[in-house]
Amino acid sequence: MSSSYLEQYLAEVAKIAKTIDRSPIEKVIAILQGVQKKKGRLFMLGVGGSAANASHAVNDFRKIAHIESYAPTDNVAELTARVNDDGWDSVFARWLERNHVGTRDAVMVFSVGGGNMEKKVSMNIVHALDFAKKRKAKIVGIVSRDGGHTAKVANACILVPVVNPDNVTAHAESWQVVVWHAIVFHPKLKKAEGKWESVEKTK
Repeated sequence: MSSSYLEQYLAEVAKIAKTIDRSPIEKVIAILQGVQKKKGRLFMLGVGGSAANASHAVNDFRKIAHIESYAPTDNVAELTARVNDDGWDSVFARWLERNHVGTRDAVMVFSVGGGNMEKKVSMNIVHALDFAKKRKAKIVGIVSRDGGHTAKVANACILVPVVNPDNVTAHAESWQVVVWHAIVFHPKLKKAEGKWESVEKTK
């Protein structure tokens, strides 16, 4: 049973690799090139496993692509203070407001569903994106399912295909990592080698 599940799971991963739409990935790269050129900032939003991915991505975009990047979930003290004072739904929007998000900047969403206004799911992401749009910041996302609110308002939205309804979350969060690494190491954005790549080249 365990072996057959692993074969199925890895087959699903391979299917996503074959079917994921490359066009929005190229659009995200072009948008981030603009942020990089204008010396804007990249604000990463995610909840749960996606928040952990956002933290990792902040490191990579700062170190590899030389884009000033931040995630609200990296500062637990500020995050919990804002939740305590203003509520969970507004926490990301208030954080973007405090950081004076503007036209040179971009907001990147990592989410399974992308937020949903009608179903009141991930309203913190919904309100943050509405605020970012109001401030005319670029919006990009790596999400799954139908993309939710992120897909509706984004300048470019990468959808991780649903190949098995039982594994939507696992694949969505795994492919956030795959896709952002493809983006940050893309020759159009990469400004520095990864450590192991540079070590190999000195041999």
